[in-house]
Amino acid sequence: MNSGIFKSFDGNEIFYREWNFQPQQKNIIMIHRGHEHSERLNDIAQSPQFSKYNIFAFDLRGHGHTKTKTSSIFMDYVRDLDAFSKFLQSKYEVKISDIFVVANSIGGVVASAWTHDFVPQIAGVALLAPAFRINLIVPLANEMITLGTKLKKGLIIKSYVKSKMLTHDPEQQKAYDTDPLISRSIDAELLIDLAKAGKRLVEDAEAIDTPTLILAAEKDHVVFNKDQKIFHEKLDTDLKHFEVLPDFFHGILFDTGKEKVYDKIVDFAEKCFHKTQKMPSLSPDKFSVKEYQDLQNNVGNNLNFKFQKFSLNNIGKISNGMAIGLKHGFDSGASLDYVYHNQPSGKFGFGKMMDKNYLEAIGWRGIRIRKQHLIQILEEKIQQLKQEGRAIKILDIAGGTGNYLFDIKEKYPEVEIVINEFVQSNIEIGEKVIKEKSYQQIRFTNFDCFDSATYQKLNFEPNITIISGIFELFGDNGMASKAVQGISSISEKNSFVVYTGQPWHPQLKMIAYVLNNHQKKDWIMRRRSQKELDRLFAFNNIQKENMLIDDFGIFTVSTGRVNF
Repeated sequence: MNSGIFKSFDGNEIFYREWNFQPQQKNIIMIHRGHEHSERLNDIAQSPQFSKYNIFAFDLRGHGHTKTKTSSIFMDYVRDLDAFSKFLQSKYEVKISDIFVVANSIGGVVASAWTHDFVPQIAGVALLAPAFRINLIVPLANEMITLGTKLKKGLIIKSYVKSKMLTHDPEQQKAYDTDPLISRSIDAELLIDLAKAGKRLVEDAEAIDTPTLILAAEKDHVVFNKDQKIFHEKLDTDLKHFEVLPDFFHGILFDTGKEKVYDKIVDFAEKCFHKTQKMPSLSPDKFSVKEYQDLQNNVGNNLNFKFQKFSLNNIGKISNGMAIGLKHGFDSGASLDYVYHNQPSGKFGFGKMMDKNYLEAIGWRGIRIRKQHLIQILEEKIQQLKQEGRAIKILDIAGGTGNYLFDIKEKYPEVEIVINEFVQSNIEIGEKVIKEKSYQQIRFTNFDCFDSATYQKLNFEPNITIISGIFELFGDNGMASKAVQGISSISEKNSFVVYTGQPWHPQLKMIAYVLNNHQKKDWIMRRRSQKELDRLFAFNNIQKENMLIDDFGIFTVSTGRVNF
């Protein structure tokens, strides 16, 4: 066994271990249960069943030998797993398709979120008693903990889980009770965030096509098995298996009869490693198409949404943000500009209060984070091209008013930018800014980004192309593919594409039934899961490199290489 440190997405150091490493072997990442640490996996990693695999594990934030403190944000642990996989690809030259993940309890939720949100092309996962919904035992415990986090920042809760709830084995019980590195408490905010993530993943499991084994413990008093079963049934893969282990407790990897569990994991992993990889296609996700059709057919449009729409149309105009949305469309560049600025204003005081609530909607908070992520990735690519000695040329195929590109222009005045936009009113707003700021080498064009002929008309050869917030407004993958093909036809060799996604949204129905779009119609979106979106780009030979996502799981910003 060897150990070391890797730097995660935010620069923080995470402790990891490696067993059995041989360059040509397949690889297993093991994610320990909450409260525990990777050293607890030592016996498992060295068992005969796993001897032919490279085994890797790391101590989660705030656990074991990782000095980085616990995060209250669940998605940070998912980002750590993604960073670890990239570290293994770099340091150990591991292929992503040669990775299988084994994860227990909270680790199982982390692994599930990774497959849902980041869509790594791994071989498969084994989820052992995944904690999609924790049994908090006390009635209304979740509500009380939520209230507690509002009353006390940094609230820590002592865990009720004892060793006898994890394993029947007396030696394993003693090892757990006497291990000084096991934490006996949990961050309350993390517990609430974990519950939200678990609910989201179970509801949207159809967006996951990673081969998945789920082993549930029959006598699990820590988490609910029902949610695991629902998750399994929804998964969009033919290679999946759900099994309840008779008489097992929650700590499946440490319970009596664990060797049989090892055999089940290895057997499933081998099936995954030998499975034929799916070819990229433009086929849409069936569940997403049905969801879109249901929205078009007013399925679920209840009295609550109708009342919200009535109120918006009658008193919404006293909120400046709502007034802009009603006039130009809530999906318009003008509306997004207002959301980006995030300065509540309105009439009569009450209007300002309404505006504040409007701007604090989870979707708009996610949109502002998406802008930050766009700028972050653009700056990374600008620096990369500069190091290669190349002049920077940016194209946005549907740039609205050009908002965040003006931020780029302000910081990098030498960058040449073309903003294509279909709506003339957005162009007028953007051109006014260009004139006021006296920006040079930046211009608008007014073409249809889904028309293949558009790209030759631009008379521009970009090395960074942005596709942001446009695809979810149109459900047809064929249209989207034409835009990607157009980009490829004019991009420099070895260029970049930056594309945003909306793989999940908690307010899709409210948006569709309450808000209007720029065409004065209901704002109905056909969200694409990240697997469908990435598949669309892979079909057009765009090699995905990296991805950022907000803490809610709503908006993604990905980068890919074109003409590489």
